[in-house]
Amino acid sequence: MDHVVAGSEAAFACIVDRYKNRLQNVIYRYVRDYQRAEDLAQEAFVRVYLHRERYRKTGKFSTWIFTIAVNLAKNEIRRKSRLRNVLSLDHLMELLGSSEPMLKEEQHTPTDREVERDQTSSVVAAAITRLPAVYREALVLRDIEGLAYEEIAEILEVPGGTVRSRINRARLMLKDKLKGFAQNEL
Repeated sequence: MDHVVAGSEAAFACIVDRYKNRLQNVIYRYVRDYQRAEDLAQEAFVRVYLHRERYRKTGKFSTWIFTIAVNLAKNEIRRKSRLRNVLSLDHLMELLGSSEPMLKEEQHTPTDREVERDQTSSVVAAAITRLPAVYREALVLRDIEGLAYEEIAEILEVPGGTVRSRINRARLMLKDKLKGFAQNEL
């Protein structure tokens, strides 16, 4: 980050390469729209670059950039909720389920194991999206992104004990939601 502050575009490109997919994943878990997640991740990088002098070396860079990304995702959710009352073509398309990305053509026929893994991933992802937001965000940051409890506490601006409690509660809720699926798979 020191090189980015000094104006190195190569160092900034390295940061983008390192964090791009992780930021998009975190944002997608909030907004459930791949294209919007890509846009918001790009916005997070723009903000990092524009405000590079504000970065404090006392904290981890990953905490800073994830805080930016999570705040952008939360703002997007607030913006969407304000627009829900307005009937628009985008809203109709979303209601019809076309906000999901179109499937790309497969180059090979998926094996049974791949199909089963994809189905399981879909069921787990759907169960995660049905968790209350406070539990979902803590779970995603810990179990999917692998962030430390302390980083999550900084990003969510809550005490560490609250983070641990939310993650534990989210795991229990997720386990309960997946109970029927696991029994059907046996």
